[in-house]
Amino acid sequence: MRQNPSFAMTDPTEIRRVIQRHPWATIVSDGDDGLVASHYAILLDEDRDDLTIVGHVGRPDDLIHGLGSRELLVTFQGPHGYISPGWYGNVAGVPTWNFVSVHLSGVPEILSDEENLRVLERMTALFESRLADPRGMWTPPNDEAYVQRLAAGTVGFRLTPTKVVAKRKLSQNRPPETVERVLEQLEGDGPYADAALAAEMRRAHIARVEHRS
Repeated sequence: MRQNPSFAMTDPTEIRRVIQRHPWATIVSDGDDGLVASHYAILLDEDRDDLTIVGHVGRPDDLIHGLGSRELLVTFQGPHGYISPGWYGNVAGVPTWNFVSVHLSGVPEILSDEENLRVLERMTALFESRLADPRGMWTPPNDEAYVQRLAAGTVGFRLTPTKVVAKRKLSQNRPPETVERVLEQLEGDGPYADAALAAEMRRAHIARVEHRS
């Protein structure tokens, strides 16, 4: 992802927030047969306060990606959406796409079976916690044999990135009055309305103003 200083997201706290809210990630590596991509839920490592992530792949994706021996690119996609040039007013403009994205690169370490199981338990508990009647990894009718068989079909990993590229392209290069017009459209009821993208834009522009003051 080509970086642009105007759109760079460098605050680790903000990057962590994007990962926490958008855990469905794309894993890319240069395998024996060329580029390969897989899609999995990935979490921040709860024992670290940096950008270390933990997750798992199903077998044989570990072999396809050369997990533990090759560099991975893990991408997280935040809110994104179409921006019409008509929203800018009577000025020259072309369509664009606003977005938030985080790219983490590095060679992961393979988790032990015990560590992998703990990550699977945590992942299940995290997503189930929003339900009225959550089902944990060990909730019946799941039994130990079932859980162990399920876990054995996965390979867990931890990745501490050696390269981080995070970008939020959210009209920061536009005048404040133009930004407000874009926000009106995103917060409205039109075909491209997107409340989540609008919230990210407001967050980015508030941070920009605070940085300048």
